Amino acid sequence: MQKTTAATADVMPLLPKVERLQLHDAAIDHLRTFIVEGLLAPGVKLNERELCERLGISRTPLREALKVLAAEGLVELLPNRGATVSQMSEVEIREMFELMSGLEAFSGELACERITPAELAEIKALHYEMLACHAQNDLPGYYARNRAIHDRINEAARNAALRQVYVSTNRRLQALRFRSNYSTSKWESAIRDHEEMIRALEARDGKKMAAILRGHLLAKRDAVLGQMAAAVLEAQG
Repeated sequence: MQKTTAATADVMPLLPKVERLQLHDAAIDHLRTFIVEGLLAPGVKLNERELCERLGISRTPLREALKVLAAEGLVELLPNRGATVSQMSEVEIREMFELMSGLEAFSGELACERITPAELAEIKALHYEMLACHAQNDLPGYYARNRAIHDRINEAARNAALRQVYVSTNRRLQALRFRSNYSTSKWESAIRDHEEMIRALEARDGKKMAAILRGHLLAKRDAVLGQMAAAVLEAQG
């Protein structure tokens, strides 16, 4: 399986050039995607000149976009040193995934009570699109549908307070959730989990849905931590 290549050194890599952007939000979206898909890896120092060239914008909107990403926890702004992609410690990763597993489980339980037929149909359509991307080994396409499915489930819970915490927490984990599919076996396991989610939603089985989602997120945690441990061993020779 092909996977997105992340930078291995503390140097910003050459990024794909994008069409000239008109909106501030578009710059944020592109930068967020670069971080999620590993084109800008954790710890990489961001070169403002190169980013302006790639995004087709001036430094003012770029810096405004970086402030937004810093508020989301994706970028760290250092006085007189510029910006770097945020990097979480092992403890932070464990705690964030534990929190996210609870948020996802609660979302799933409430969604089973409150989801409409139209919302369920949309989630099923996204699921089939996700399967098509998986068959084509298209991880970015797969992940975009995967993320949309989880987001629709949270929206179907119809709880504004839960929604606010879910969105802010999930933003910090997107890059790690993407990376968790680098392992072929983990990717296949995630597909099976999603098939079980659909069945639980159709049956309106909240307890089962909550258990599936909790296990799904904790499996992602374990995959990410396993990758980190393997990288340490490789670096040690």
